[in-house]
Amino acid sequence: MTKLFSPLSVRAITTKNRIWVAPMCMYSCEGKDGVVGQFHLVHYGERALGGAGLIIVEATAVRADGRITPWCAGIWNQAQVEAWKPVTAFMKTQGAVPAIQLAHAGRKASTHRDGSGSITLAEGGWQTVSSTDEAFTGYFAPRELETDDIRGIVDALVNGAKNAVAAGFEALELHAAHGYLLHQFLSPLSNHREDAYGGSLENRARLLVETVIAIRAAVGDDVPLFIRFSATDYREGGWDETQTAQVAKWCAEAGADLFDISSGGLITGVTIPSGPGYQVPLSEFVAERVEEPVTAVGQITDAAQAEAILQNSEVEVIMVGRAVLRDPHWPLRAAAELGVEVEWPMQYARGKFAKN
Repeated sequence: MTKLFSPLSVRAITTKNRIWVAPMCMYSCEGKDGVVGQFHLVHYGERALGGAGLIIVEATAVRADGRITPWCAGIWNQAQVEAWKPVTAFMKTQGAVPAIQLAHAGRKASTHRDGSGSITLAEGGWQTVSSTDEAFTGYFAPRELETDDIRGIVDALVNGAKNAVAAGFEALELHAAHGYLLHQFLSPLSNHREDAYGGSLENRARLLVETVIAIRAAVGDDVPLFIRFSATDYREGGWDETQTAQVAKWCAEAGADLFDISSGGLITGVTIPSGPGYQVPLSEFVAERVEEPVTAVGQITDAAQAEAILQNSEVEVIMVGRAVLRDPHWPLRAAAELGVEVEWPMQYARGKFAKN
């Protein structure tokens, strides 16, 4: 048995393999009310049929003003909970653990579907909020959150976590990466606050750590809680791997279970390296410094590459993104390439052997 196809247990869940689908925004709630529909059932259902061990659905807003676009999914009300239930139920029937990324976009909210900039109030946009009043490049300026406002962010993330469990999700992820709200608080490039949530690393991490504590208290001991970090802003004086590893340790003490390592997204005008496995060194850095499982993501496109990462580092999970957009059955293909016998969906068994 390869490591890629060995099970992994985190609290009450056990995934059948270590190929997990990374959260990827779909911008496909056509009613603009955060309620998912048939697209989401087919999209996530198809990837469950494809053999993934766990699927983290797209960044899902915990407040209306936390959506990246008006077409983004939500988890702040009961209608959204009910709409997610058939999606999570189907994923489970195919042996995939359904997980959700809880998110607030902060100053990167209220944008057009194609990412071309902010939507005006007249067009249905809204006033964004952030750790700062400085705008993301090309976007409208946010309102800096008052200290008294921050408790409302924590409460919204907790409400989203409870709603997610009610909707059938078996694992939760906090989105603290890619320049969204929690990342905006973490990075010294976007956090110049003078209250208890700014300044020192401990203060910049306070919102995230308080959220982890509150969610763990709300959902109990069985539900795994992951954190997605951008391990670097790719700019000197910004957020980096060392800060990521330290805050991950604090989050683990507060009740987090696994760290999903990506990079970038906070600012523009930086050079981001590209190439096969380009973010893996960031995952390895964090994995060598924390006790909890760490994932790797980013241009991991073939089975041998994924297996080698697991065999040659402390990384425990491979997140696959664009590769499963191209091929929803990437995990089944990976098993065949590695010579691992896995269970196929009964309906597709006749397609198992390419020579036939």
